[in-house]
Amino acid sequence: MAERAALITGGSGGIGLAIARRLGERGYALTISGRQEEKLLSTAEGLANEDLKVEAVVADVTSEEAVVDLVAEHKRQWGRLDCLVNNAGIGIGQAIDGVQSKHFDRQVAINLRALVIATRESVPMLKEAGAEHGKGLIVNLASIAGIQSPAWLSVYAATKAAVLSYSRSSQKELAGSGVCCTAIAPGFVATEMTEFVQGEVPPEKMIQPEDIAETVSFLLNLTPACAIPEIVVSRSAAGPDSEGL
Repeated sequence: MAERAALITGGSGGIGLAIARRLGERGYALTISGRQEEKLLSTAEGLANEDLKVEAVVADVTSEEAVVDLVAEHKRQWGRLDCLVNNAGIGIGQAIDGVQSKHFDRQVAINLRALVIATRESVPMLKEAGAEHGKGLIVNLASIAGIQSPAWLSVYAATKAAVLSYSRSSQKELAGSGVCCTAIAPGFVATEMTEFVQGEVPPEKMIQPEDIAETVSFLLNLTPACAIPEIVVSRSAAGPDSEGL
């Protein structure tokens, strides 16, 4: 059994990879998941070459069975779970009179439904860790879009607003168990997901994935007496042209 272990969905790149690397550097054994097998295995190999303990599990989180199996495989491999990072997400921009049902369903499935299922399956292990050392942690990647409600991203913003609400409820329900739940709501982060806007907002003026990884590390540094249900990470250069994102 590992001394500490973390499960990160959407861990093959961007924010998820940065968080995985940071937790690995802290001594956590890692399970990272992703949908694209080749990319995921390449990422895991890179982390392993940095002398980090890592297992890669290919999982399409739109499938409940896949999420259940992912958590079960993590338990089989590492025997415990101290930190769950629900990072997998997707954003599809559309006008409200042009929202396609398949895109609506996919965003809800990945951004919200998978997060709820992963949390449900992980809570027993997290409570065991919380009883041991008082620092079980759930991190849910939301978005400042869930607060700012930008145009053209109505469904994405709605799912992220739901993540913020779900995280607050989770924190209240888990109070006293040694497990905390925090939603992180960043503005534009320099990842593949924000390539659509990088012509207007240069990547160097965006939040970096490592900033979010350091935010997670900060949460782990807090004493068990401290709970932070929500962290908003804004860009210092955000303005009306980007609707605050």
